[in-house]
Amino acid sequence: MAVTKISSSTQFVTRASAISGRDSAANGHWVPNTDVYATDCGLVVKVELAGMRSENLEITVEGNRLRISGDRPDTCRAPKASFLVMEINYGPFESILELPHGYDLGQAKASYLNGFLRIEVPPIAPPQALKTTKLTISDGK
Repeated sequence: MAVTKISSSTQFVTRASAISGRDSAANGHWVPNTDVYATDCGLVVKVELAGMRSENLEITVEGNRLRISGDRPDTCRAPKASFLVMEINYGPFESILELPHGYDLGQAKASYLNGFLRIEVPPIAPPQALKTTKLTISDGK
């Protein structure tokens, strides 16, 4: 499991994959390139997924874990292609990000544009100050 620093402070995001092991690419599984950074409005998760359609992506949230998965089809190659270089990953993928506490994944918003999935995660709203009220006391009549 790798740890990726997302800001110059001490906040970190942990990246895990349910598809473990170094030979995961050989098994047809891959993990997309991902940026996670903090802004004044919260966290932004940006995932590079060129050649995909939004309906082929799935995003699930469990606690502070964000799971992004899907399947990028290889529909462009000729049937009997002989590769000299192959750097583009195809097939199923899964990426699990464990975000630091203090962000509300339940309020996250996702968009997909020009091959990039962007997920904006707002900070958890601070609790409202307790309101003090006075109760009137009746005479019991």
